[in-house]
Formats: sequence, structure tokens, C-alpha cells
Amino acid sequence: MMAADGVLKLAVPSDGEMHEPTLGFLRQCGMPVARSSARGYTAIIPAVEDVTVLFQRAADITSKVEEGSAHLGVVGMDRYMETSREGGESLVIIEDLGFSRCELAIAVPDSWVDVTSVADLADLAVEFRGSGRELRVATKYPRMVQRFMYQHGINYFMLVVSSGTLEAAPTMGYADIIGDLVSTGITLRENRLKTLEDGTILSSQACLIGNRTLLGAHPGQLEAARAVVERIEAYLSAGEYRRVTVNVRGDSREAVAAQVLERPEVAGLHGPTVSQVFGPDGARWFSVTVFVDKDRVMDAVDHFRAIGGSTVTVSQVNYIFHSRSQAYDALLRALGR
Repeated sequence: MMAADGVLKLAVPSDGEMHEPTLGFLRQCGMPVARSSARGYTAIIPAVEDVTVLFQRAADITSKVEEGSAHLGVVGMDRYMETSREGGESLVIIEDLGFSRCELAIAVPDSWVDVTSVADLADLAVEFRGSGRELRVATKYPRMVQRFMYQHGINYFMLVVSSGTLEAAPTMGYADIIGDLVSTGITLRENRLKTLEDGTILSSQACLIGNRTLLGAHPGQLEAARAVVERIEAYLSAGEYRRVTVNVRGDSREAVAAQVLERPEVAGLHGPTVSQVFGPDGARWFSVTVFVDKDRVMDAVDHFRAIGGSTVTVSQVNYIFHSRSQAYDALLRALGR
């Protein structure tokens, strides 16, 4: 274990497609990164004390957390699953940060019209074997691709590990098929490739990982980790809800609340907040505020209109901190606390 001081170290990608999205995500979580120089390898998060940000190659973050150079890291689930050690020091703290979504999938030439499933590919691998050669699979993820192939009964194949652009491998002739990340599928189509209907190896996205031994060794670092984890969780939770506010005419706060509660699914997380509005005409109006699932916004609007609501406003919620942090509680359990 290397990180022995009282500062929590958070590794983030310094390159690749996850660099800017990670910095943007931390900013949205209320933790903007302050970097003294665009070429500097360290930075701070002014909103959270005792946290140092380490800029690392995306491919190295899992190993940096594993070896103890960093307490926490933001990494793609694909890279984590490929490079983490089974039974090692690292663990996933928050599995889905909501960005950098893609799939690790098997893709074959679209000219293989009879190959649409993994079962078809297994039959083809046997045919290749019978003709005296192995099915060649180009990939940057040999560990996961090999496991997937074996699990689906494909035993005759050869992995071609490459760090370059894989989509051209079948055309260039050094592989027959590929196992690679797919987001939009445009690059595959441009290179005359197609994914198999059941050929997804892993659905991946950005995740937060940590080193269990380091986090459990120093109370100050664990407290800093709690601050980071809770802010992230609160931001992710808020994304699922919207704040809906409306003015409703009624006889009393209790009467208005009763009307709102007739539809519990749009009555808020713990019920509505109702307060009196003091208007110049003396009419009894009440302001009602609820937090509803983002997919229920129109249901809430329709319900408020039905009970006489006027001027419904809907706004984004920045953070929702629940009574306890599920992610942090899970981390404590993993640390044996």
C-alpha cells in the first residue's frame, strides 16, 4: 500500500473519451476540479477537503487503485472487469455513474449472412477447425472475450490481442471477427461489420472504484471518501426526480393535502409540502410542492389541474440526500465496519 498520508487520492482519466465527461460529471456533482496547469498531473477539489485528484491514463486507473496509488478511481466498467484482480484490493463502489455508456460485443463481417447468433458462430468455429484453421478473434479485452466464448461453447478459436483500431482487422486479414466496444454502431457499419443478436459480452459505463484496504486504514481518508460518494449518489438520485410546484385554491392546508394525496404516486417522496399563499384579493390559495419521478411529471400536472391547480412549474433537482447513503453503507459493509 502506497498512499500513507491523510489525503484521499482520486484517480481520473487524463486521456481518451472519458476525460472530459469525467470532469464534467464531477462538476455537476458539485465537485469541480481545480487544475493549476492543463499539463499538471494533480489537482484539487475545493468543495471537498483533503482530496487530491490524480490524472492517470484511463488504461492504468484500475491498476493504480489495485496497487494502492489511489484510494478511488473513475473508470469504465469494461476496463475494470478486464484488468482487476479476482480477490484483489479493489471493489466497485458505485456501479453506474450515468455516462460513457457502451457495449463490449462480438462483431462479424456482414457478408456472413448465415451467422446472426453466438450458436451460429460456434458452428462456424467447428467448420473452421475442420478445414485446418482456427477462428481468429481480434480484441483489446482477451480476458472477457475468452470467458464469453468458452461459456457459449466456442472452444476452437485464437485470440489476436491488439491495441489498435479493431474494426479494420477482418478487412486487413489478421482476424476473422472482433470483440470490441460499440456505442452507436456507425463505425462497425462503415467497416461492413455487424453485431450478433446475442453477442453482447458486457454493458459498460463509467463507475467509481476504490481500494478496500486503504479506505479502511485511515479515518480521515474514509471521511473524505464519504463526502465524495454521498455527493455523487445525491446527484444521481436527483436525476430521477423533478420538483413540481402549483398554486391550489382550497379551504385549508389539510384539505388541499388530502386532495393531492388522492394520487399517492405523484404526491411526493414523503407527501406534499403545503403552505398558504397570501394574495391581495383575500382568496385562500395554497402553494403545493412535491418531488415526483421524472416519468410521472405529466401525471402530476394532470392531477393538479384536476383539483383546481393554477400555474404548474417544474424544475430540475440538483441533489437529493436521503436519510442514509446506500453506496456509503455498502462500502462500510465491504470494509467490515
